[in-house]
Amino acid sequence: MITLINTEINGKLHTAQIASGKLMSYKVDDFEYIHQRAVGWPHSDTEMFPIIGPTAAANYRVQVGDQSVVLDQHGLLREFSYTHLDSDSELSIWIKKYKAYDELANSKYPENSPETVQFWPYDFEFLKSFGFDDNGLVIRFEIIADPRMPFMLGYHPAFKLNPGFATRIESGTQQVGLQQVLDAGSRALAISQSNRVVVHNERSVVLETEGFSDFMCWTEVPQMLCVEPITFYPYGVDQNNLHEGFQLMGTELREFITRIYPLNQ
Repeated sequence: MITLINTEINGKLHTAQIASGKLMSYKVDDFEYIHQRAVGWPHSDTEMFPIIGPTAAANYRVQVGDQSVVLDQHGLLREFSYTHLDSDSELSIWIKKYKAYDELANSKYPENSPETVQFWPYDFEFLKSFGFDDNGLVIRFEIIADPRMPFMLGYHPAFKLNPGFATRIESGTQQVGLQQVLDAGSRALAISQSNRVVVHNERSVVLETEGFSDFMCWTEVPQMLCVEPITFYPYGVDQNNLHEGFQLMGTELREFITRIYPLNQ
């Protein structure tokens, strides 16, 4: 299912296209900010939940309390589809529901993983909504689960770059060039303790977050850049210790927000 939402902000038309819960396009007037899947990565956004990072070196196991849980890279949320809840001209809402211990087919098998299934020992509901504020696009995540449930969350949007323009990533006083991201490879480049990043290219785009603590940046090509809000940078620990990055729900509902908008409007 494809939905379109739009609104006018400061005399400019902001339009987002969502397909099956995924952000496929975000335009301001006719300028596209989201990677169009032509080169580099065959997606435009996804989520990393309930873990972030690879597990191959830990035999695809993650310690969850006293259990050893089978999970592949970035968790199992991406292994099942969103259900559409509601949409109007300026808002689109989607949900995923998971039942504890349901085994989900692992899409990485057999080419990139020996594990056929993944599972998680808690029920959860994961809501994702797209809307607008006074600056631009707002992506909101709501997790509903047992307050004792541990988790990590990462959002993984990809931005379109024009290779004819220099790319610079700015967060406070930190300045990062595209080559530094390319050099980081699959580990991704960490931008720590930040809730605001500006990506400068043909036009500059801002990401601001609530609930997330850091970002990591990844790409393998100069035509796109993934700027990923995260609750934990997973490459700073041994894969056997990935559970060190868990936080507890603490309450039945947790909310996380990513705002995306042009720097100069």
